Amino acid sequence: MSELNSVDTALLEIIAGMKNGTTQGAYNIRKDSGCAGRVNTDMVTITSKEDKPGIDVTFAPGCKESCHIPVIITESGLKETVYNDFYVGEGADVLIIAGCGIHNCGEDAAEHDGVHTFYIGKNARVKYVEKHYGEGDGNGERVMNPATVAYLEEGAVMQMEASQIGGIDSTHRETKVVCGKKAEVVITERLLTHGKQRADSDMAIVLDGEDSKGRVISRSVAQDESVQVFRPVVEGNAKCFGHVQCDSIIMGSAKISSVPAITANDLDAQLIHEAAIGRIAGDQLLKLETLGLTPEEAEDRILKGFLA
Repeated sequence: MSELNSVDTALLEIIAGMKNGTTQGAYNIRKDSGCAGRVNTDMVTITSKEDKPGIDVTFAPGCKESCHIPVIITESGLKETVYNDFYVGEGADVLIIAGCGIHNCGEDAAEHDGVHTFYIGKNARVKYVEKHYGEGDGNGERVMNPATVAYLEEGAVMQMEASQIGGIDSTHRETKVVCGKKAEVVITERLLTHGKQRADSDMAIVLDGEDSKGRVISRSVAQDESVQVFRPVVEGNAKCFGHVQCDSIIMGSAKISSVPAITANDLDAQLIHEAAIGRIAGDQLLKLETLGLTPEEAEDRILKGFLA
């Protein structure tokens, strides 16, 4: 196993809340395509795949534990694609934290592409938290292309929180969730881009089961010359409810496209989409400035509140 240094532990705390490279419960730390730490419990088992890079994580029925599976890259020029599968047993209630951080001080691009597939059992609940972060003083790009696929059985619930908190030059996120009878998914996406960064997000919620529910909440800020493109889609194939809400703040010379789509294939499918793009309101800035904040401090306060 690889040893962790101060750069590694700092990244792990930012993306996964792990202090000194460790935490309670099950965890697996992937560093520069190797394993830098792994702990299993009686209810959570992590095993390495034999046919391709990645791990299988199995939660026993009725499990009520957390699992951390962060990825860090500190080697310039490293590019990898990793496949992680999650099997959540019936009636489980689990928290999965899967941050990814890149520290690139070299001239070559560093890239992590992660494909996460969830199989969530009957009446199980999953909270999945994914934070992406990049840093380093090199000219090499920091690239992340995450893909998430989830299959929810009857009565299952998935809450997904995905955020990009800075430093990623290019990202293309693909998300697909298929909901069975009375299953529910809520996806919250938060994104900050600046400079010449680009972020694309393709999201599909398929409501196959009767009384299934799907909700997408996307909030983003695009600064400088960055580009953002959102394509959230909800498909209702039974009596169901779906709601897409996209709100963005545009600044400088940035560009934002929001292309929500809803498709009803059943008479009792109730689907809603909303999208809004705009600049920071002048009266908000003025109000904070009258309270003693500088224009820069006021702007920062508004942006942090918007993305909270």
